[in-house]
Amino acid sequence: MTGTIVKSTGSWYVVREPAGQLHRCRLRGKFKHKGLKVSNPLAVGDQVDFTVEEQTEGAGVIHHIEPRRNYIIRRSVHKSEHAHIVAANLDQALLVVTLASPATSFGFIDRFLVTAEAYSIPVTLLFNKTDLYDEDLADYQDQILKMYARVGYPGLRCSAHTGEGVADIDALLDGKVSLLSGHSGVGKSTLINALVPDLELKTAEISEFSDKGVHTTTFAEMLEVRPGTYLIDTPGIKELGLVDMKPGELAHFFPEMRALLNQCRYHNCQHLHEPGCAVREAVEKGRIALPRYDSYLSMLAADDNRK
Repeated sequence: MTGTIVKSTGSWYVVREPAGQLHRCRLRGKFKHKGLKVSNPLAVGDQVDFTVEEQTEGAGVIHHIEPRRNYIIRRSVHKSEHAHIVAANLDQALLVVTLASPATSFGFIDRFLVTAEAYSIPVTLLFNKTDLYDEDLADYQDQILKMYARVGYPGLRCSAHTGEGVADIDALLDGKVSLLSGHSGVGKSTLINALVPDLELKTAEISEFSDKGVHTTTFAEMLEVRPGTYLIDTPGIKELGLVDMKPGELAHFFPEMRALLNQCRYHNCQHLHEPGCAVREAVEKGRIALPRYDSYLSMLAADDNRK
């Protein structure tokens, strides 16, 4: 049988059949990704083939994973040499950011965008907690929205508490598999409760198949908003280290820099101090936003600015 992984607890996977039935499954043997060291061989969103064993009352064994069309990946928190796949086979990603309580840094936002860009995953920025903004912060948010919109990343203002923007986000989700991500404390859970009113029923259904004694909030989970519309909730990401990106490739994942790459004097220009650099000239003339260029320099230096 085939199905979609809707929850992973590390040792067990909850797999949903196309008809909706859930199965608690284990992975047969060890699964290795060619050329990629990962801490989790399977991720929420993966399409798998599995066999149900009659003697295990509906539990099954996963014996094959279908090729992924994309995924969001980050460095593993616990294994420095490994990566962790956040979710796979996405139609889009929604990154929840806040300018207050807590403030999300440009470094974190841009690392997420670069990771998504590498796998051609569209991203919308959700600026949450607008109910906390004073006039100055609201004006600043408008500037940030415009900065990202200019390079192809739309944004929405929202407030999980007042309901602002919730209907717009719901419309964005329709008919798609969407990843919702962000730092801890940005209001993801409250936002999800507003988007999926019967959340407790949906999570309870999936949790029945999870290991007992495991804190389920520490694992990604795919929720069915309505038939054909799915939202993947993830634990708050503390840091987002880039994976397998060579310095010479990094600028390709900044759309505003990518558009200028053939205009630099040197084909291997890294946009630091080289003469005839079209990217640096664009920064100096304000055509590339300075915060975005600073994020690029931080990633290039690998100075561990992951937040």
